[in-house]
Amino acid sequence: MGLSCNRATHRPMGLECGGFDFMAMDAIDFASLLCSRLCHDMLSPVGALNNGIELLADEHDPEMRGKVLELLSDSARASANKLKFFRLAFGAAGGFGDQVDAREAKTAIEGVFGGGGRIQLGWLVEDATLSKPAIKLLLNLALIAGDALVRGGRLDVGAETANGVTEIAIRAEGDRLVLDPELRLALLGQVDEDKLAPRAAAAWLAHKLAASGGGAIQASDPAEPFLLFGATIRAA
Repeated sequence: MGLSCNRATHRPMGLECGGFDFMAMDAIDFASLLCSRLCHDMLSPVGALNNGIELLADEHDPEMRGKVLELLSDSARASANKLKFFRLAFGAAGGFGDQVDAREAKTAIEGVFGGGGRIQLGWLVEDATLSKPAIKLLLNLALIAGDALVRGGRLDVGAETANGVTEIAIRAEGDRLVLDPELRLALLGQVDEDKLAPRAAAAWLAHKLAASGGGAIQASDPAEPFLLFGATIRAA
């Protein structure tokens, strides 16, 4: 996948690496942060639905009503896609087994970032299935990298499992890449839990998933013209 790894520590080389020697955040506090993040992300499509319904009630011109219905359809699709993604990335989706079909993750990412052709997705996952923690880690990293492509671009998602370890690589490249410094610190485990903002909840969850799975997350230098995340986690 173009990401070399130190097999002794399962850490990709040439990347900035954060430690994970910290006290666990209270589960209720983290749930509150995560819910705030999800509500923020759902506000736009749900708000568009509400506005469309109000317009539809006042509009009698057939052509305009058709445009409003198209808006409602787009907003409903965006809402459904985000909910499917969040359920797999943050919830208990993926069935009752320990493994999840990797195609579910691909579909979830395509639903959030594939619409409109703004972001081109490259899928480089070789395994047919991945462990639930690995799927969640992959999705959270993809979410952060995709959000950083503020003007669109390309998002490559890769993963492979060998010797009981799943290695994940996420690469984003576009005209403008913006990664909030707090998200970078949260990914690397270098942020004060008491000061963690809702926007960093996904990054902190990714960090915790990797740490609890005996792995780590690395990030490319901010000066690079691309964004690269590398992560390792036990395969089972």
